[in-house]
Amino acid sequence: MLKILHFADAHIDMANYGHHDPVSGMPARIMDFLKSLDEIIDQAISQKVDLVLFAGDAYKDRNPTPTFQREWGKRIMRLSRANIPTILVVGNHDSSPALGRANTLDPFQTLEVPYVWVIDKPQFLTSSDLWGLPVQILALPWIPRSSLIANLGLSSVDLKDINEQIEERLIFLVRNWLDRADPNLPSILTAHATVQGAKFGAERSIMLGNDFTLSGSLLRDPRLDYVGLGHIHLAQNLNENYHPPIVYPGSIERVDFGEARDKKYYVIAEIERGHAQVHWCELKQIRPFIDLTCRLDDPNNVESIIYETLPPPEKLENAIVRLVIEYPLNQEALINDNAIRQYASGAFEFQLIKRPLHALRSRLPDNQAINNLPPIELLEIFLRTNQSNEEEVKELTQLAEEIFKIPEEDS
Repeated sequence: MLKILHFADAHIDMANYGHHDPVSGMPARIMDFLKSLDEIIDQAISQKVDLVLFAGDAYKDRNPTPTFQREWGKRIMRLSRANIPTILVVGNHDSSPALGRANTLDPFQTLEVPYVWVIDKPQFLTSSDLWGLPVQILALPWIPRSSLIANLGLSSVDLKDINEQIEERLIFLVRNWLDRADPNLPSILTAHATVQGAKFGAERSIMLGNDFTLSGSLLRDPRLDYVGLGHIHLAQNLNENYHPPIVYPGSIERVDFGEARDKKYYVIAEIERGHAQVHWCELKQIRPFIDLTCRLDDPNNVESIIYETLPPPEKLENAIVRLVIEYPLNQEALINDNAIRQYASGAFEFQLIKRPLHALRSRLPDNQAINNLPPIELLEIFLRTNQSNEEEVKELTQLAEEIFKIPEEDS
């Protein structure tokens, strides 16, 4: 029985909230990602896994600073010193679209770090490649479309046709590998890619490019015993209760409010030929995201509505909080920004977003043109459209009537 630890989408330099840590000098959010990464590395060592599989995206972009490269390198070197074989798959955030450019994981390969293998091109790894482990790995890193077109000799046709040709070539490649595989050893396929039928998290709009999609039927081949994926941040098994498991462990920290309700995991899988047991391990130090919205309809209860929406201050402590307030424009002066921020002062970060509700387009009575209505009636339509209450409409209308009265001039 082979025990592997599978994780992906670390994005350790994602510092889009909060302040700097006074001790390390790094953004405090970076420390959150590194805590999750440390938890994963600690578990790999303490549980004495046979293999660590990282399915891509160590960073948020292709040009990480030396500080972030150092922090990632420290963790991978711990695995190397523990003699734990580690597969690092190059993801889309790790690779450059320019031909010949190094990827962010390339230093481990260049320096020939013991027990670390970087997957930067499609590869079939046998047991002899994998330090004698009784397993074989079919690996598909993220490869820019331009590189695939060049390497596979594809014709320059429209995007749909190119994607179809790429998929056909990859299907042929994977099936050829499986035909060559030792039927007595378990087979793992790993890829940094979008798979047909996967559910996206928030990263679909902010992180994923115009992907081609791997066929789900290709990955359900019974000759495979585990499919370890990266690229999509929402944890999921696309072949639940069937063999082989097709697993996205998801990202190791919440990236933004689109992932506010997502739990974060790494996976430990026990694999043998024809069988795999998947254990979802929830990461314990994930910083909470609290996303709230309230709408103000009654000007007499503005304060109570806002504070009923907010949880107690202790629940906001060290959380990343967003409060969106929707309100009629005439109630803006009733919102006490300073008091709300003071209430949420214990939050790691607090975002107060005020959204005045734009008036609906006024509707005139049927069969009446605007130039046929007296000014006072037009004003009343405007006031009612802008959600003023009945008493306000009456008072403002009476005031307008007085203003509109023009004293008769003496003849």
